[in-house]
Amino acid sequence: MTPDRLTALLTGLTRMLLAASGEGASELERSVAGVAAGFGARTSMVLVPDGATLTVVLGGETRTVAVRAFPDVARLDKVAALKPWARDAGRGRYTLAEAERSLAAIDGAPAPYPWWLKGLGIVLFSVGFAPLMQPTWYEIGSTAVLGLVTAVLALAAGRWPRLAKVLPLVAATAVSVLVLEVFARTPAHGGAVLLMLPALFYFVPGDLLSAAATELAAGFVTTGAVRLVYAVFLLLQLYLGVMLGVYATGGDTAALFDVAAHADLPRWATFLSWVVFTVGTVLAFAVPWRLLLPLLVTVYLTVGVQSGATKLVGEVGGTFVAAAFLGALATALARRPGAPPRMLLALPGFFTLTVGSLGMRGLTSLASGHPVRGFHDLLSMVTTVVAIAVGLLLGAVLAQRPRPLP
Repeated sequence: MTPDRLTALLTGLTRMLLAASGEGASELERSVAGVAAGFGARTSMVLVPDGATLTVVLGGETRTVAVRAFPDVARLDKVAALKPWARDAGRGRYTLAEAERSLAAIDGAPAPYPWWLKGLGIVLFSVGFAPLMQPTWYEIGSTAVLGLVTAVLALAAGRWPRLAKVLPLVAATAVSVLVLEVFARTPAHGGAVLLMLPALFYFVPGDLLSAAATELAAGFVTTGAVRLVYAVFLLLQLYLGVMLGVYATGGDTAALFDVAAHADLPRWATFLSWVVFTVGTVLAFAVPWRLLLPLLVTVYLTVGVQSGATKLVGEVGGTFVAAAFLGALATALARRPGAPPRMLLALPGFFTLTVGSLGMRGLTSLASGHPVRGFHDLLSMVTTVVAIAVGLLLGAVLAQRPRPLP
């Protein structure tokens, strides 16, 4: 075994983990170090969200390489496959040649679902989230149409990389035009922004905001700060897209004020919407189908804890308690042999707590001439982001097994 071959293997692993680190990279360095130890090597790493400088030491020889990959969560099937691979490699169960072949097989594996199922997943993901904005049948119906538009754009961006660079802007503009021209003709159906948000939820960076705050709270200052800036930039892209839609239709920004419609959705439909949301998450983010049931349990437990705690200690307190519960549950479940990674277990529940919609509503309220409401929503976003971050971190710390003293 030569240092160059091992460095190439660890470089490939680092690149794959970076590409799957859209929800945070706090475990990346530990995973790479564990695999290196299985081959008798040591590693150190300087990490930023879209790159890493990896140093490998083996047999007195040192190799240093730079690795770059854009962080995303589009292929969570690879995340699920990498955990058992890294565990076995760290325990010395592979020769170097076997490790190279198996890692290449994971990296080159086709997507688990065809393109049309991913598109369906994006639509279901949006429709399942819709009752959280407005529990009305109209909200669900309009979201199904608007979600189809965003799904087509997301699939097209997979074929045309140039579109992917401005996808949030283009999607927000298209949804804004359709809502203002077709779906928000009367206030009885609710404010225009409340009709837009479910269809744009696939792009809203609430999870990135929370992941960035979690990294900052855990001491990963560089990755957290850079991820936070990127999340704000994505949020501003969506806001600009909505405003471009207003200008394109010749409307007034006052139409963006989010007045909620009268609720007409029965409780059973609201309850089942989380099933639709979770199925959409599985299809849209390429989660292995076998994980649907445990993810459903995670989502319903998180929503239940949040609802109960909110009644006792208020909205922010309820979000903090639910985040702590989710962090502890995902950490405890991920310890089991054969269990999926912590990030994958927590992701759907994490989406139920994310707060990017508050940021969008705050910005559009400011634009519509309601500064008090706008700043209130933005302040609520900041407070809730911190509550989620600290809660997830606390839950993970409480669920970790204590390490024996040396």
